Amino acid sequence: MKSILIIGMGRFGHHLAANFLEHGHDVMIVDENEEKLEDMVPYATSTRIGDCTSEEVLKSIGVRNFDVVFVCIGTNFQSSLEITSLVKELGAKRVISKATRDIQAKFLLRNGADEVIYPEKDIAEKWAERYSLDNIFDYIDLPGAFGIYEMPPVKEWVGKSIRESDIAAKYKISILGIKKKHEEEMSVMPSADYIIRETDHLMVMAGNEVAERLLEQNKHNFAKAALDRKR
Repeated sequence: MKSILIIGMGRFGHHLAANFLEHGHDVMIVDENEEKLEDMVPYATSTRIGDCTSEEVLKSIGVRNFDVVFVCIGTNFQSSLEITSLVKELGAKRVISKATRDIQAKFLLRNGADEVIYPEKDIAEKWAERYSLDNIFDYIDLPGAFGIYEMPPVKEWVGKSIRESDIAAKYKISILGIKKKHEEEMSVMPSADYIIRETDHLMVMAGNEVAERLLEQNKHNFAKAALDRKR
């Protein structure tokens, strides 16, 4: 369990707080507008009304006691910059700030942010990636040219064990989990003896270029199978 401080309760701040709370973490939320805190009061570990551009307010919160501080100010970049700088100066262990433009990210990183997130940009990139590729169920971006893909098995793998398919060596990918048809739970880190089924959804970590080649190969296999059925 981690202790999380979220400054700024706009839409992104709300979603962030709700998700951290759902995962069982301690979450303190802060905003200068009381109305933005009201719907989260019954759920958050603690709430505080205050202007976090004030050093005194931040000192009273005790930013150094939190594992992570999120600065989620969306409409006033000057305030976001000031708060980011202040929380770092006051000893925050890790500061993650929200940005909407690259130039904002540069200033935030120079003024105390350990990491910058682009919620809108990240979501747009994820959906663009997901719908640019055929035969992919879901996608998670990873640092560098890698991702986690939820995809159907390549035709050549079906009916073989993971060991027999020699997937890791031949394709340079790792199978992290398998979702079976009609089952909500995922089997994590499946045994090398697991026999791959045509209806399985494989969660694989792969280089983006490798994944695209496999998905393209699958597309041709599915098209050929459909043609054979018509004959």
